[in-house]
Amino acid sequence: MNLPSAFEDKMKQLLGSGYNDYLNCFDEPRHYGLRVNTAKISVEDFLKISPWPLERVPWIRNGFYYDGENCHPARHPYYFAGLYYLQEPSAMTPADRLPVEPGDRVLDVCAAPGGKATELGARLNGTGILAANDLSSSRARGLLKNIELMGIGNVLVLSEEPGRLIPYFTEYFDKILIDAPCSGEGMFRKDRKMIRAWEEHGPEYFSKIQRSIITQAARMLRPGGMLLYSTCTFSPEENEQTVEYLLEQYPDFDVCGIEGYEGFSCGMPETTASGDERLRRTVRIFPHRMKGEGHFLALVRKGIPGALDKKTGDHSAVKKGTRAGRKKLPEELDSFLADVDRKFDPDRIEIHAEKVYYMPEGLPSLSGIRFLRTGLFLGELKKRRFEPSQAFAMNLKKGEYARTIDLPVSDERVIKYLKGETLDVRDFVSPDAKGWYLICVDGYPLGFGKLAGQVLKNKYLPGWRWQSS
Repeated sequence: MNLPSAFEDKMKQLLGSGYNDYLNCFDEPRHYGLRVNTAKISVEDFLKISPWPLERVPWIRNGFYYDGENCHPARHPYYFAGLYYLQEPSAMTPADRLPVEPGDRVLDVCAAPGGKATELGARLNGTGILAANDLSSSRARGLLKNIELMGIGNVLVLSEEPGRLIPYFTEYFDKILIDAPCSGEGMFRKDRKMIRAWEEHGPEYFSKIQRSIITQAARMLRPGGMLLYSTCTFSPEENEQTVEYLLEQYPDFDVCGIEGYEGFSCGMPETTASGDERLRRTVRIFPHRMKGEGHFLALVRKGIPGALDKKTGDHSAVKKGTRAGRKKLPEELDSFLADVDRKFDPDRIEIHAEKVYYMPEGLPSLSGIRFLRTGLFLGELKKRRFEPSQAFAMNLKKGEYARTIDLPVSDERVIKYLKGETLDVRDFVSPDAKGWYLICVDGYPLGFGKLAGQVLKNKYLPGWRWQSS
């Protein structure tokens, strides 16, 4: 394995006698990970239906290893039902260790492609707000797809430079996650192309970006709130030294302990100018010490716990709609929602250019900011009819919609539906049945179809369709 000499010298200094063990791990096979989406299914229930043998990731509650050489979970209907997310095991750690609670306002600053954001959203359990941001608009589109695939509706998907968010969200969030852009040293074993990228843009380049992002995010965290900073690199400049910079700029921040695991290594305050012993509470993940790639995590708290009650804190920019000021919902929308066994607050339903959204509570005004989605996209009003969206289908549970067609995973019509084909469903419906139906696989929604004469017109979103290999 040809590694840059400057990188080798640094790793020898960091690892000492463990350096040869690190080198030897390059000859070992990579680890493939699958994270169960608990927004849709419990871990216990997923294990009952899993098509493949799985091995637990011991430090992640809903994480599993699978045989990536012989199993192809991205080519299975359960993937299209959003029952799991494919994610490298170490990369599951940041979202797992940020203590998100239902009702929290949560920001994922650099969120694409969505592995961490979707876990944060699952843990909110449909409450609070998940704001997921990525500067790249193309990556943000992929982020939005993954969020919708996982069935998360209480969202705000943004595409902005983090500093532009501060005027809108000053001291607004209870929890913030920063999986920062980095030199990627921890991924050298998984992706050899990262070595060439490191030679073009190394730690010095990224550490400047990271210092800017972490101090900008600090201004959006409420007093008493918690921020988790992570990278997939080993460089002290990008890890302990970045956290040290935050502590110097914002002395009201403190480093918190992180729930441990036997393979975790402590942070290295000796690699910083201050030698601040609090940095030893951070976590390093080395690929020769556990079954995952390289990672770094630091959990920090702003000020005193509970310094600002999130329910009563002053956020003067928050929009405060009143029912009296709302127009009555269009009849066609009202009629469709009558078949949904869920309470919708009319004050949170907004219609823009015939598109209908169900908004999270307590959003500030977003005028002048780039966003791809605010809230759950319910569907569109078209010529006195309402067409429900793919995102709405994925957000529903089987029992929440009045008319469903639940296909077993072995039924060939499942793949036909995912390919966008018309389905014969006479074995499921009466001759006079018509209207919208929620199509499920083994009880988990895939999307909508519209029935006429026992034939289902496929409404599965074209951009999501099953591609023949």
